[in-house]
Amino acid sequence: MSRMLDVSDDVRAEIGDVEADRLLAGENTPGSYDCTSCRTPGDSGQEATSTVLFVGEETAVLAFAHATCIPSQVVPVSEEQLQGAVRSITASQDGSGGATDGLPEQAVLGVTSGLVLIDGELRPALVVEPTAAVARPGSQDGDEFLPLLIEQGFQPVADLKSVPAVLPGWSVLLAAGQLHAVLQPGPNGSSPVAWWQAHRPLQVTDGWRAAANKSQKILVLAAPVGSIGRQPREDVLRGALDKAAANGLLVAATMPLAGT
Repeated sequence: MSRMLDVSDDVRAEIGDVEADRLLAGENTPGSYDCTSCRTPGDSGQEATSTVLFVGEETAVLAFAHATCIPSQVVPVSEEQLQGAVRSITASQDGSGGATDGLPEQAVLGVTSGLVLIDGELRPALVVEPTAAVARPGSQDGDEFLPLLIEQGFQPVADLKSVPAVLPGWSVLLAAGQLHAVLQPGPNGSSPVAWWQAHRPLQVTDGWRAAANKSQKILVLAAPVGSIGRQPREDVLRGALDKAAANGLLVAATMPLAGT
């Protein structure tokens, strides 16, 4: 039985054409799985599914996710995390769960583009939501995604009635109409580095690109995992943003546009 599976070019390059073709043919793909992003059950025979390859220094683990959660991609993780995942998977091969049960909670930043109406004007925006809780290095204090961004200069947003201040040193990189990265200041005044970088350049709509080229500024909104979700329309996205803001789960910044 064929599967509704997506294997990205980068995943294919890592696992090889033969294994990729076997996956697409359904020969080596579990029908049911636990989504490595949202941790809820999925079925590659019934819904679009992404292959996600976690790669350490010496080990790689293939996992599966709802395509609506994250695209097929390669995710670098530490070898220690992967070895722990492999031990967990080996110890729990009793048919009670999918092959992703023991995978590390490695957060991937999901980014969605959309136009947001503020003060009577449609503003080009990026909505950032990680796929898992973000902790401080070496900390077990839970999800610190918003506090970490506030420390970087993002502002808590109670409503979407005004445009936040420009965040110094940060920018959004657009090239040939595709979204490539969100850049932050480099350490000790060095060149900017990628805070988020597209696995593959993301297409934006003509309307979004026109609004971005007109204003030369991008509104970047961020919320913790589970706050926004991938919404099918901009009006539904706006509703989710308003709800997150009302619940104190939204931060924002304005960033200049780099590129065209």
